[in-house]
Amino acid sequence: MAGFVGAQHEFHDAEFVQGWADRFVPSPPRLVLFDMVHAEIRRLSVPEPNVLELGLGPGYMARHILERDQALRYEGLDFSAVFIDVARRILGDLAPRVTFTQADLLDQSWPTRLTRRPHAIVSTWALHDLGSQHAVADVYARSYETLPPGGVLVNGDFIKPDGTAWIYEPGRFEVARHLELLRQAGFADPMSLHHFEVEADNPTAAQNYACLVAMK
Repeated sequence: MAGFVGAQHEFHDAEFVQGWADRFVPSPPRLVLFDMVHAEIRRLSVPEPNVLELGLGPGYMARHILERDQALRYEGLDFSAVFIDVARRILGDLAPRVTFTQADLLDQSWPTRLTRRPHAIVSTWALHDLGSQHAVADVYARSYETLPPGGVLVNGDFIKPDGTAWIYEPGRFEVARHLELLRQAGFADPMSLHHFEVEADNPTAAQNYACLVAMK
């Protein structure tokens, strides 16, 4: 059996966004990914790191990390004003600790919209929605330019598993290609830490995601 793996979204539509957020309250494997992202942030030799999340979405990862770490300065970037509103509600009393920035990652000037230089750039389940390998490569390149020496990029995103017969939407592609694009952006030794919810034969659009890490 084979088919197509992908999804279409209406992330500027309030009803769609709220329904999406309600459906994707983080599962146990996704919480493990959040912890993995947080661990990479804490590896930095910076006592109070500036963290930038690309594709803040409903704010689930931001809340998870901020509940566990009082030392972070957090900026959440999203192209959707609706998602930013949902994130404010989900973050609740933690929202004052987050700087909300509206910008489109397809616009290569997005780093100029940031309020501070990040020590860590993190993202989960967002970059694949940019729609192409080229767009993801551009984000990797801008991230490398934006980070200081010793900074880290952590991307937990949907990937195309090796050996699958299924066709995946263009933004979901193999880990090896992600690592190649990270090296092309300038990162010296990118790696994949873990492949979550592995399913090559009968995948859903919510399975097969990896945690990719690259240090500058």
